[in-house]
Amino acid sequence: MQVARVRTLHFRNLATAEVELGGEITVVHGANGAGKTNLLEAVYFALTGHSCRGGNDRDLIAHDADAARAEVDLTDDDGTRTLLSSIARDGERRRLSDGSALGAVTPERPPVSVFLPDRLALVKGPPAQRRAHLDRFAAALRPARADLRQRFGRALAQRNALVARVKAGLASVDSLAAWDENLAGEAEPLVASRAEAIELIAAPFAAAAAEIGLAGEAAIAYRPRGPATAEELLAELTSRREADLGRAYLSFGPQLDEVALSLAGKPLRRFGSQGQQRLTLLALLFAERGELLAAGRPAPLMLLDDVLSELDPEHRALLLERLSGAGQTVITATEPEAIPDGVEWTSLAMSSGKVAAVPRLREAA
Repeated sequence: MQVARVRTLHFRNLATAEVELGGEITVVHGANGAGKTNLLEAVYFALTGHSCRGGNDRDLIAHDADAARAEVDLTDDDGTRTLLSSIARDGERRRLSDGSALGAVTPERPPVSVFLPDRLALVKGPPAQRRAHLDRFAAALRPARADLRQRFGRALAQRNALVARVKAGLASVDSLAAWDENLAGEAEPLVASRAEAIELIAAPFAAAAAEIGLAGEAAIAYRPRGPATAEELLAELTSRREADLGRAYLSFGPQLDEVALSLAGKPLRRFGSQGQQRLTLLALLFAERGELLAAGRPAPLMLLDDVLSELDPEHRALLLERLSGAGQTVITATEPEAIPDGVEWTSLAMSSGKVAAVPRLREAA
């Protein structure tokens, strides 16, 4: 499944237009401020219903407009269908598939991997962002596990609410037993899913980091904040019950797990430079892409903003070699000359929020 076209209306500085993307690698090039990153964001917004950048989604709306809209045409062996997402200044959102409202339904679409400066929070930000990213990857890898995070979250919220009621004298301490058992049962598969996902990408992550020029041994590790099995977790819940009632929240469990990223044995979150953090994020996305392909899952759509500026010519060639032959990629660059010889790619020039040149295929030299 690929994105054939993207259309925008009042989306940041982008002109109202329809843009065709290439089948494999599309390079969107132009000066700073031309709208290249905004085009990537529009594709992401159309597919997911929210921005891939920080801030309020209302910031997507052009200054003189009341709403912003982005839509994409998706093509596969069954034909073409359209996904549309919009947001209004009053916060109202719409998500449509071929004109029909989606509601809470998740539409069929390609998975998306995003490399943006805003996404560095995945490396240097709080653990919650890394947990959420890991759970999305695990769900893409094994779709049957897509609801594990939500199920555990509901169980935890229900237990926390009951703890508050017990603390307020509105419920019996004995009533916690059933909810503890339920929480432990939902925690076990979530912990197992995370552990398996990290085990799968640990070696590919280290290899990808070395290949793109990250000096030092890169590592990723899963650090759970509690027992792995339901039986052990239930015993821990029972033993800590009095303490939990005192603080009115659970002090351990999957909601506190960490995904640790390190370079040469040092945490990248604390000691990594911005350049090292950027390359780490890129290596992580490539490792996940490789495992999705190995598992027979659809290749993710790669949206890579200004990724080539961190790499020398040799590592640019290695990166683009990795991207060729499977899946679809959209890369932004200030100069098309940043693309090394030997790569076939579709050129898309932008200026002042508009496509300044008709997309054309640049064949490998």
